[in-house]
Amino acid sequence: MAYRVRPAVVGCAIRPAITGRDRSLEEIIYDISQAALADAGLTIEDIDGIVVGCNDQFDGRAISVMMASGPTGGVDRDILSTPSSSEHAFILGALRVASGQFRTQLVVAWSPTEASSLSEAQRLGADPYFHRALPLDELSSHALQASALNHVWPNAWVFAETVAVKNRRHAAVAWPNPPARPKAGPARWPLTERLTTAPVTGAVAMVLAGESFVAERGFPAPAWLRGMGWATEAAFLGDRDLTRAPALEEVARQAYAEAGVTDPTTFDVVEITDATAYSELIAYDALGLAPRAEIAPRMADGWFARGGRSPVNLSGGVITFNPVFCTGLIRIAEVANQIRGRAGPHQVEGARMGLAHAGSGFAMQYQAAVVLGAA
Repeated sequence: MAYRVRPAVVGCAIRPAITGRDRSLEEIIYDISQAALADAGLTIEDIDGIVVGCNDQFDGRAISVMMASGPTGGVDRDILSTPSSSEHAFILGALRVASGQFRTQLVVAWSPTEASSLSEAQRLGADPYFHRALPLDELSSHALQASALNHVWPNAWVFAETVAVKNRRHAAVAWPNPPARPKAGPARWPLTERLTTAPVTGAVAMVLAGESFVAERGFPAPAWLRGMGWATEAAFLGDRDLTRAPALEEVARQAYAEAGVTDPTTFDVVEITDATAYSELIAYDALGLAPRAEIAPRMADGWFARGGRSPVNLSGGVITFNPVFCTGLIRIAEVANQIRGRAGPHQVEGARMGLAHAGSGFAMQYQAAVVLGAA
């Protein structure tokens, strides 16, 4: 798809784990919004519109976007909400800039842990006649997916363990003084505490701008949107092959075609939504990073590790910090920061093009891929 105006990311703020209870949710949203604006060198007066990604069940409120209007700066300003996922907020914000009707957009997402039972909150999003009665939460759906993969790929659990070790090694570089992690909750077989992590409170915000605004303000290193795709799989798990990700294969095709990518192994950096280590394994194949038969030798060669040909999740990924609802947007922000040279300790020197994968919902029901690049 040809964009009328090419969007770019000019500001980011990522808080993947917010500990303590000294800040209300409204204050967290205000803080992250202001941090992204400050990173871009802008104020709210420079923003034409806002898109938020928020979940009413997680927030414990009806129509959370109304609460968010004040702290994001949405009063007297166009504001929309994407309650499906945080990555959809980015897609909507980018399309609004690409339409030429908006010069700038502030995209904000958050994921609190104040609900008395996140598992129960997630259950409310499941099919009301079959899945909700199980009860089915996201971790259980990921466990079903892991079990299915182990059935068709007997060594999958070995490679999942390797993924978990890699990402936690990356996290030690990205977060030398990490916030305390919460105690893990009940496991879901075959998932263990090593292969996933407990939910935390987190928030993320990004500032998007069109070409004329970027030229006018002279941003030194914007991350330009090269291509993106999004698709959704069937809600009913029984209608899906959980060992593969056809929706992700389709969004990769869309994003690569827009970006002119013919070899996915040429990305300087990749961020994958690894809600579990098994999720990352499935994404390798679907994104074209490695066919399933070649994953084992590429792991042995350090292909996906820092310094490898396709370094994946240098931030540590979701398996390090899991603010459930905003993990997808965090992956996009991480890649944007790499392209902008602002990724901190885990920066890839000279990163020119990166891929962000966002998979959310039950067993990665929602899929998105975003390709960002330097000028």
